Amino acid sequence: MNVPDAGAKIIVQSYKHDGSLHRVWRQNYVLKGTNKIFIGANDKAEVMESDGRVWITREPAISYFSSEAWFNVIGMIRSDGIHYYCNLASPFLYEHNMLKYIDYDLDLKVYPDMTYTLLDEDEYAEHKYEMNYPPELDQILYRHVDQLMSMVRQREGPFAPGFIDKWYEHFLTYRQESHFNED
Repeated sequence: MNVPDAGAKIIVQSYKHDGSLHRVWRQNYVLKGTNKIFIGANDKAEVMESDGRVWITREPAISYFSSEAWFNVIGMIRSDGIHYYCNLASPFLYEHNMLKYIDYDLDLKVYPDMTYTLLDEDEYAEHKYEMNYPPELDQILYRHVDQLMSMVRQREGPFAPGFIDKWYEHFLTYRQESHFNED
């Protein structure tokens, strides 16, 4: 798989299981890209919903994607601390300057004190039925929900102390030194 270079500006697209476009984030900057992980950043990024509605993110965010895990993590930097939004999703694919994944509705919201809430189980159940998710997919997703919760409790990966701060500092430095390719 091709990987984006640090400093590149890319688009992030999420899809639904049936292949329909779900959401598009423009203005994402690559901080680290390998075959296994992608760490990116954005601040006041334009987001387009599948219904054409467009909105702008409110705060800087660091995103963590894996080509092996069935989730991605967005660390949103707010005045009261880091809030995490974790999407249960397919591993990422990078092609044509776009990072792509399938969003499976289940989300884990993690608060600055590292407490968390599993969200959208009703939406997941509805789409599981409508889009005919195979039983194996259900097992994979709930196994990764458990893995994600364990990572939060143990402060691992993107939940490790200093992880978001470190990458946000990289983002600020890159932006200040104009290392980002604005193509």
